[in-house]
Amino acid sequence: MFGGAGLYQEELFFGLVADDTLYLRVDDANRADYTARGAAPFRPYADRPHVSMSYFEVPAEVLDDARALTEWARRSVAVAQRAPAPGKKKKRAAARKTARKRRPRAAVRQRR
Repeated sequence: MFGGAGLYQEELFFGLVADDTLYLRVDDANRADYTARGAAPFRPYADRPHVSMSYFEVPAEVLDDARALTEWARRSVAVAQRAPAPGKKKKRAAARKTARKRRPRAAVRQRR
């Protein structure tokens, strides 16, 4: 997918290593920790620099401090725990489309 190595806590994908750079998962709860230190978001496509994902580069000072790195990794695992399971949004959207298709046309016309 991105040419790197994924980091997992059991089944939770919380980080990755790409091009010798460690990225951890972020959300609104921990994103400010990264942006305040000037960390860059993970951008998987060189030809589409505007596309980024919910992963940010871990700052060098955090990499140099084992305790800090452990804490940042734990926060990223918590982010992964809060995130919706992959595919659930697509299933709900597909179910809505199917439900719309099943409605009789007469019922749709009566509502207008």
